This record gives sequence, structure tokens and C-alpha cells, in this order.
Amino acid sequence: MTQHVDLTLDLPPHVENAGVGVHGSAGPHDVFRLPRLWQLHLYGYSGTLELGGSRHPIRPGHVSLVPPDTEVHFHYDATRCEHLYAHFRLPGDGERRRVPVMQDAAADAAVLAGLLRQTVAASAQSSARASAELWTVLWRTTGLTAAGENRPGSRHPALRTAVAHIEEHLAGPLSVPAIARAAGVSHTHLTRLFREDTGHTVVAYIRRRRTERARHLLIASTLAIPAIAATVGIPDLQAFNKACRKELGASPRAVREGHGQEGLAQAGAGAVPRAPQRRVRYLPTAAQTT
Repeated sequence: MTQHVDLTLDLPPHVENAGVGVHGSAGPHDVFRLPRLWQLHLYGYSGTLELGGSRHPIRPGHVSLVPPDTEVHFHYDATRCEHLYAHFRLPGDGERRRVPVMQDAAADAAVLAGLLRQTVAASAQSSARASAELWTVLWRTTGLTAAGENRPGSRHPALRTAVAHIEEHLAGPLSVPAIARAAGVSHTHLTRLFREDTGHTVVAYIRRRRTERARHLLIASTLAIPAIAATVGIPDLQAFNKACRKELGASPRAVREGHGQEGLAQAGAGAVPRAPQRRVRYLPTAAQTT
């Protein structure tokens, strides 16, 4: 029974063809296979997909992935059935990511449709651009939550929306009720989702993301510390100093001074910046942190 496929996405796909498929006008069934190519469909109709001894209901907004040399049987519920498709090769041989053959893209369907239309438009003009667009589509499919399935590593759609909202608004004020409204869930439900997925409260998660961004700017740029504090949404320098000490183990100045050229190289590898002991001084006033 074919319920899942394994994708290797360490390298971008090679798009052989992409477009809008129209089926059903020649009859209610089609049987075919692509000997050397993967196929991805984003459906705008209802029907059934059969492959490898398993049947998968097709509904508008569902997305399917079929590996090369797999015989597929399509059964259509109408005489004109449209879908966006891409036929492609996967050249990578790295870590495999398991995804369902058929998934309900739900709220992500519109985004995937836009990316696939960009793939179609680019395929006749720039193969590199088409590959980039489809690569994004494939990565997004690995994060979809299949209907009725609780897969390890997959995130609740509301949590994905909340995290995206936080990333887009790190520089400004963020409140848990506002994030919950953006994600379409209650304050309590959002708090539970964050606890289960990250082990942190929403507020702690925001603080961590802000200080991670601050660490990058302190190490990789010459931007003034007050400007960095404002950029990451903590314009009060005393609060910024306190957050850096809690999350990074040192004051903003110590983080910056503790990294020379060696620190710049390490920052890209995700090293947590800690200043040499002789340089860490716990300064009481906001002015001294600059």
C-alpha cells in the first residue's frame, strides 16, 4: 500500500514540464506513468487517485506527489477536471523527508497555487527560476499536516501562522492575544501549542527569537547597539541588556567584543556567543550597554 513517498530536497529539482492539466473530457478514467519523472498535482476538482494498491480521495486544494515509474489511475467525477502540475527530477541523495502521497493543503493551497503558477510561467523562460519556485513548493509540502493524521515533526497550521506572524513583526510590539487572533485560535490554545511544540511560552519564544536576531546583528554588523535593540523590538536598552544576559549569557557589548574574526566565522555555524570571562562586566545602567 503506497501511503507515503520520500523526498530528497538537499538540491533543487530539475523541472521538465509544468502547466495546467485538463482531464476528464476523453472519459472518466486515465491510466499512465512517467518512467523517469516525479509528478506533483494541485487539484481543483474531485475524484480518486489509485497507485500501489491504495486509493486516495481527490478534493479541491489537495496536493499529491507520485514518484517516478509509478502507474497511476485517475477517476474523475466531472468531464472537465483542472489541476496545476509539475513533472520533475530530484537530483539530491541527502536526508529523506517522508510525506503523504495525498495531502489537504487547506489554508496553504492558495500559496502553493501561486508558487506553481510562477513555476509554470518561469519554465519557458528560466529553468533556474522554475526550479527555485518548485523547490519552495516541495519544501512547503513537507510541513503540511495531512487530514486526520498526526505526523511527528509536522506543525499545527495555527502554530505555523503564529510563528510566521512573529517573524514578520519582531521589530514591533507583539502581544499574545494579537498573535492568537492572527492565527485564528484562542489565547489558551495558542499557549498550549507553543508549549507542546517548542517547550516555551509564547513570550519566551518571542524573547528567544529577538535575541537570536540581535546576536546575529551584534556579531555580523557594525550597527549601533541602540539601533539593534530597536530593530529586534526591544528599544528599551535596560530591557535589551537583561534579555541578552538571560538568553545569550552576556551583555550586548560583551557579545560583540567577544567575537573577532573567529566569532564572525562561528556565528554562521550557530555558535552561542559568550565573551571571555575577563571581558564580561555586569553593567547597571542603560547608557553603559552602548
